Amino acid sequence: MSFFSLTSMGGLMAAAGLAVSTAAFAASPTPAAPAPAPAPGSDRVTNAVAEFAGIDKITGRIITFDVYIDETVQFGALQVTPRVCYSRPQTEEPKTDSFVEVDEITLDRKIRRIFTGWMFAESPGLNAVEHAVYDVWLKACKQKSDVPAPDAAKADATKADVPTPAAAKPKAATAPDVTAPDVTEPDASEPDTTDTN
Repeated sequence: MSFFSLTSMGGLMAAAGLAVSTAAFAASPTPAAPAPAPAPGSDRVTNAVAEFAGIDKITGRIITFDVYIDETVQFGALQVTPRVCYSRPQTEEPKTDSFVEVDEITLDRKIRRIFTGWMFAESPGLNAVEHAVYDVWLKACKQKSDVPAPDAAKADATKADVPTPAAAKPKAATAPDVTAPDVTEPDASEPDTTDTN
């Protein structure tokens, strides 16, 4: 056997060994892939209050105000009405958005819709309301507010208007039973002689 035949024979043996090891590796069981994690943001929290910030460009004042869902609050010449306000749980990455309608009260006292859409608290410049005098943007969504709920204010007003039942009213003091003096009625056939001046 020559040197060349031995090297070619060795090459064939190496190739055969490589093929067997590849087949053995392919036949070996693969470890199970980990289960995919649930998609983040699948849980969203519906809130009762939307917190907005607004700037008056003339005075430079920035005001923060709370608005209950489906209620309207006036900020300058703008009326802001949030329809929904969603956020994520505290354990997840913040993502706060609200669907908002903004109307402008014009100088001739007409109401004109200037904005309808989603506002995002993490990107306030994305869909902020830009007006010649006022700007409004979403800051946060909250479950509660220090501002009393509009329903509570209406309930307090109706409680004041409701009359108290008769049983709850204090009884008027009654006078002792005194007989009235005997008064005679004038006779209708006689003319009236009293002076009415």
